[in-house]
This record gives sequence, C-alpha cells and structure tokens, in this order.
Amino acid sequence: MKIADLLNPAAIAGDLKASNKNEVLAELSDAILKVESGLTREEIIKVLQERERLGSTGIGDGVAIPHGKLKKLDKLLLSFGRSRSGVDFDSMDSKPAYLFFLLIAPEESVGVHLKTLARISKLLKNPAVRRRLMEAETEELYRIIEEEEKKL
Repeated sequence: MKIADLLNPAAIAGDLKASNKNEVLAELSDAILKVESGLTREEIIKVLQERERLGSTGIGDGVAIPHGKLKKLDKLLLSFGRSRSGVDFDSMDSKPAYLFFLLIAPEESVGVHLKTLARISKLLKNPAVRRRLMEAETEELYRIIEEEEKKL
C-alpha cells in the first residue's frame, strides 16, 4: 500500500503549533477528521495514547509515527504533520520530533498496518527526504512524499 494513496492532501498539517506530545496527537487527529467523518477526536487520541503507553512511537532522527487501531474502521487512515520548532516525543534518540505520520488502522488489519508503518519508516530514514520535507512550503509536502515514495 502506497503512502500517497492513503494520504489525502487535506490531512496534511504543514505547520503544527503543538508544544507537547498530546497536542501533536490532537492536531494530527484533527487533520484526519478533515477527511474522515464518523470518528471523534477523543476516540482517536485515546487509542494513540494507549499505544504510546506501551512505548514511544518517536523513532528518532526527528521522526515519529504515532499509530493505533480502531474497531469501527474499514480502511487505513493517515495524516502528516510538520513542526518547524520540534516537539519532545520521548523519541529513542532523546531528540525532538519534527515530522509526524499518524496512522489509524482497522483492528483486524495486522499485515497492511505493519507494511505501511515499515514503508513510512523507510521513506523517512533518508536524510535528504527529511530535509526536503522540512524546507518545503506546505503546498509542496504531498508532492514531495509522492515523488520520494516512487524511489523506494
């Protein structure tokens, strides 16, 4: 499953205002809600916080991929956010996170969920991709994700 196929450009928050992890989760949840009705901010944040209690989804190198599963979903949902100032996300390298993909999956979707997480991780492992996403205008973010994903 391609990231660009899952990510609606309307679910991109190019200028997150958040100063902490919970605020990031709220803003990224709001981005999902712009493109997906039938969910509430509270239920999304609840599953994300439950997952964070198991261990931070801040993978290092300025990247975090908060994710969780919801029973009532029938497809994967994705949002993307960028914080120019960075947010302490309890990342593995103890450094702030700047780039965030939020993934919400149906409860039964183990394989697709894990493959999507791996694909996002692979995309953002490249320092040049991270730099492009940090330097881009908000309107360019989706196109950059789409272009760089073709190289995977």
